[in-house]
Amino acid sequence: MEVRLTQIDGKLPNLALMKLAAHHRSRGDTVHFSKHVGRDLWEPRYGRVYGSAIFSFSAERVQRFREQFPEAIIGGTHDLTNPITVESVLGIEEGEAHDYSIYPGFTGSIGFTARGCRLKCGFCVVPKKEGKPRSVNTIADIWRGDPYPRHLHLLDNDFFGQPRDQWEARLQEIRDGKFKVCLNQGINIRMIDDDSAAGLASIPYYDDQFTTKRLYTAWDNIGDEARFFRGVETLRKHGIKPYRLMVYMLIGYDQRETWERVMYRFNKMVALKIRPYPMVYGDKKRTLPLGGYNEDIGDRTLGEFQRWVIRKAYNFIPFELYDANAKGRMAVLET
Repeated sequence: MEVRLTQIDGKLPNLALMKLAAHHRSRGDTVHFSKHVGRDLWEPRYGRVYGSAIFSFSAERVQRFREQFPEAIIGGTHDLTNPITVESVLGIEEGEAHDYSIYPGFTGSIGFTARGCRLKCGFCVVPKKEGKPRSVNTIADIWRGDPYPRHLHLLDNDFFGQPRDQWEARLQEIRDGKFKVCLNQGINIRMIDDDSAAGLASIPYYDDQFTTKRLYTAWDNIGDEARFFRGVETLRKHGIKPYRLMVYMLIGYDQRETWERVMYRFNKMVALKIRPYPMVYGDKKRTLPLGGYNEDIGDRTLGEFQRWVIRKAYNFIPFELYDANAKGRMAVLET
């Protein structure tokens, strides 16, 4: 059987598609992998078509993919109402083999030590799809082995939510194996304590390129301010400086949100040299009420704010003067 696997969005290798590739190749099927949602002229007639999308902003690409492949099975976290998982489609258990050959340029190892989350945030699909925290893999289960580098992309949504003896064992395995680790889904800074902070400080934590020491976490709403900064201080106490943190900053979800509230969170982090990374909930073309903020901001959009922050344009251009369509120091609106 000819099988098409389609990665609709996302930069990292897609574990679900890797699991599908391994399953179908074990059956003798021919697997075709693509990041294109359209159908090429010379593509074969497929017996099965799969697509995976992570982000809600990929809705347009998902729709185009459906139009090209009406029979496709589409999973992922892009749709909170869609409970489809690889395991449910194939009737297989967690921990099945993953086929890295569909990502020939990727040399790291990727996986979960734990699934699920202790929290039930309304904007997050993890509790619905994965349930309560549980351990699923050791570091040895995830690493591909020699000659691949000891670079681990751990996708755990709540690493410290699994039983303590399990996360302690995983940290020891990382230390013993001299692994470098990227926890790019983020650690729950609201629930960090001295023990977990010390554990993080004891391992080589890196960004997703394994070039810069970095931890990822989140500050989702202004109501979490006290808990967020208590976590920042706990990490600092154990040697993890605030400038090592990249913080996913959810914007557009809180119905009471204003530009004043957004800028308050942003400025509090920048003052500590924390690196914010805005995550827009819903339509990026939306704006917000001023709420007392600089009225010169006009009708700036959430998407423009996101680009302003990600490009670090705030270092030299006020947001109200930022031209999201320009680049670098030229990104100033004409007055």
